[in-house]
Amino acid sequence: MSKWIFLILAIVAEVIGTLSLKSTEGFTKLWPSTIVIIGYCAAFYFLSLTLESIPISIVYAVWSGVGIAVIAVVSVLFLDQKLDLAAMIGLSLIIAGVVVLRLYSEASVE
Repeated sequence: MSKWIFLILAIVAEVIGTLSLKSTEGFTKLWPSTIVIIGYCAAFYFLSLTLESIPISIVYAVWSGVGIAVIAVVSVLFLDQKLDLAAMIGLSLIIAGVVVLRLYSEASVE
């Protein structure tokens, strides 16, 4: 399986864990807390699998950048949160950075 698939799985797991954080109410609710713990454990497991062939600097940049962007979009769509112009510009720059890393950096080649 491609190491990039593992990175996508790590991003999905991290997004699920992060989106569940608020509903834990300070880790006083069992099921949301369990989802957070499982989400982050899965994220770090899948991240570790990517490191056999992709440098950690690339892995972490893509994981955190894409995770930030996805969480921002989901929070706007489903959690009724707002993004101002500065936030949208910042997120656009993060996405552009991830695209440049993936498409043009020789360090991200398997």
